Amino acid sequence: MVGQKRFSRGLLVGLMAIALSGCVTVPDAIQGTSPTPQQDLTRVMAAPTLYVGQEARFGGKVVSVRNEQGKTRLEIATVPLDSGARPLLGAASRGRIYADVNGFLDPVDFRDQLVTVVGPIVGTVDGKIGDTSYKYMMMNVTGYKRWRVVQQVVMPPQPIDPWMWGPYPRHGRYGYGGWGWYNPGPASVQTFVTE
Repeated sequence: MVGQKRFSRGLLVGLMAIALSGCVTVPDAIQGTSPTPQQDLTRVMAAPTLYVGQEARFGGKVVSVRNEQGKTRLEIATVPLDSGARPLLGAASRGRIYADVNGFLDPVDFRDQLVTVVGPIVGTVDGKIGDTSYKYMMMNVTGYKRWRVVQQVVMPPQPIDPWMWGPYPRHGRYGYGGWGWYNPGPASVQTFVTE
């Protein structure tokens, strides 16, 4: 009987995890046309000519924004993406890319922001980070998404007791019964990426 309860509880937890993970989708703006856009910058940089023309999806922090004739070049310090194509907070950079967007983007709106871009890889170009030479992967952006970083206060769990609120037989009134347990633990602040 105990084994059956554990199995049922484990099954329920597993089903809830699957249901919740199914809720995360990639926004339409960065969906792309390929079912599996390239997302491994290390692999691309190992043999960049093999990936020219293939669709890629990368995201991370915009390091610089340069407006040129008819396009804006974003320099992005890439990080891994989650299942919803959001950059993972706190992840180390996997390398930098140049992402060329048609038209004008105001640097004020993009510098130091998190973005995800999608589009074909066009090759590599030599550049510099400070005084150090660096080879950038380049891509033409067909879609992009700017993300917001928000914080939320999470309260510690509180008791759920059906007998805590109800009539007092002795006093003839409703209210808190005055018994049960209380979790005095501190609230925590969670930071996450959202649309």
